[in-house]
Amino acid sequence: MKDKNLRNMILLTLLSLAAIVIPAVLIEARVVDAYSAQIITLGGINALMAISVNVISGITGQLSLGQAGFEAVGAYMVIALTESLGIPLPVSILLAAFIAAFIGFLIGFPTLKLEGDYLAIVTLAFGEIIRVFLVNLKDLTGGPNGKQFSTVLTTSLDHGAMISYLAIIGTLVLVIALLHNFIRSTYGRAILAVREDEIAARSNGISVFRYKMIGFVIASFIAGLAGGLYAPFIGFIQPKQFDFNASINDLIYVVFGGMGSVTGSVIAAFSLTILQEALRILKDYRLLIYPVLLTLMMLFRPQGLLGTKEISFTGLYEKAPAFCRRLLSRFRKEA
Repeated sequence: MKDKNLRNMILLTLLSLAAIVIPAVLIEARVVDAYSAQIITLGGINALMAISVNVISGITGQLSLGQAGFEAVGAYMVIALTESLGIPLPVSILLAAFIAAFIGFLIGFPTLKLEGDYLAIVTLAFGEIIRVFLVNLKDLTGGPNGKQFSTVLTTSLDHGAMISYLAIIGTLVLVIALLHNFIRSTYGRAILAVREDEIAARSNGISVFRYKMIGFVIASFIAGLAGGLYAPFIGFIQPKQFDFNASINDLIYVVFGGMGSVTGSVIAAFSLTILQEALRILKDYRLLIYPVLLTLMMLFRPQGLLGTKEISFTGLYEKAPAFCRRLLSRFRKEA
């Protein structure tokens, strides 16, 4: 059993490094052009936001419509910490995520005692309050005209596209690994118990409010982290980038990928980000195709691409030899 666990750990580590390093080398070698690299990297930020929503909606079992507000906190705080206080960018990104988590902690006390539609309405109101707050703080945020961030990876460095990819996708891989380990822990299983049945969880001594709060704070931290990475990647942010539509887009990634499936949310975020860019050639007609796809998904696959399941790379590795043998024997029979 120990040998198998060691093998799985080595396999997942190698796959993670390959997912980070190989595309970065292709970007640096100009095999992948700057535009494609930017879309892939943006998909990483969207995947972080999808994970943030999934922690609340899919894993904790609550409905939040204001995650873009925490992303806005992370984005504006990283600018303030870097340019006003002179804190190094990596430290600023991490601090911005913790500040978003702290705000999530403060918001969680009054809101997590609510359930269902009431919680969704309150989190929606919080997201809009953050946006209006940013619009009116013109001296600090630039108001509705936005804020320019001078520390932009893609323009201030010779290897900006590669650095951006490594920073964002590396963070995404790390968040996925840590989240999977958390879900398997005692705390994670308690959160899943709350999601399945709050009454049964409470009767077994699980503090429902406590574990809801843990899930909410973790989701706020991930959203703040995504915002902290988004600001130096884009270089210019406006409050309207974090409005209600942004929160809905993040929720759509989760619905497509599957509530409770982290890997499903990541796949959906990358797929829909690339699809949105691919459909730009259709101009305004692409606004018709996107909702049609969502409607078809709701009709024929309401649980999403993966439902609550996860892609097991170690399982695929174990099944690969048997699959190859079957495929080879089929070719031999046809020959």
